[in-house]
Amino acid sequence: MIRIESEAWGAMVTHARQAYPNECCGAMLGSADDSQKAVRVAMPLENAFEGAQATRYELRPEDLLAADRAARERGMDLIGIYHSHPDCDAYFSRTDLQNSCPWYSFVVLSIQKGEFHHANSWLPNFDQTEAAKEELIY
Repeated sequence: MIRIESEAWGAMVTHARQAYPNECCGAMLGSADDSQKAVRVAMPLENAFEGAQATRYELRPEDLLAADRAARERGMDLIGIYHSHPDCDAYFSRTDLQNSCPWYSFVVLSIQKGEFHHANSWLPNFDQTEAAKEELIY
């Protein structure tokens, strides 16, 4: 289960709405134990994809490392990545799966006509061949 605190959730939704009609992306910082993850900070990151950003996002490795460093400096962990899907459902695409890391949660926000519609969280397996839906509370 992943629980996103209200301030972090608000920042994620605002980021996704502002990036519309493009995909946004960012890091989720917080804490994790065996049964639950808590996201306390949403850190917006730049969508570095050089193509049509309405259909894809890309993170630079140095941005991901900076997010991990920021988490550690705050006494937190890098819990996962969030991104938006403009005008479509909050599913985990084949591209998302191929570019995933199996130790992170991936929250996808569906933004329909510029407004938040719904969200899902995904946990990819270690082979990056499938992702299970994770319980998401926000």
